[in-house]
Amino acid sequence: MNTYLFFKSLHLIAVISWMAGLLYLPRIFVYHAENMNKEEICTVFKTMERKLYNYIMMPAMILSWLFGLILISYVGFETLSAKWLQIKLVLVILLSIYHFYLGSFLLSFSQNNNTKSSKFFRWLNEFPTLLLIIIVFIVIFKPI
Repeated sequence: MNTYLFFKSLHLIAVISWMAGLLYLPRIFVYHAENMNKEEICTVFKTMERKLYNYIMMPAMILSWLFGLILISYVGFETLSAKWLQIKLVLVILLSIYHFYLGSFLLSFSQNNNTKSSKFFRWLNEFPTLLLIIIVFIVIFKPI
């Protein structure tokens, strides 16, 4: 078995899982923000948000980073001098910051302290999509 392709496959699986969470959690926040006055519904959303973040998104982010770093070490750390990879890493760092930013909203919802509107979360949901598109094109075409 080709070890590089094995880790590349694991990396892609982890990234897909992470991206699914990054796209879905803000959508749950939209519905949560629209139902803040309905305690029973909010309890369900809080459970969904917590489980998605802690049991899917966090492990997927960690595994994405781990398998990505394994791939870099496999091909050699000199690949870090490639501009396309540097740009990709900066964008993945931004996705990681976004991940923890979503975690701050998870905390505010869990404490019933959310002050943001559903419209805010609809717009916030566009950020990871934009980064995903840019990352995919950079990785496939390696323009720089």
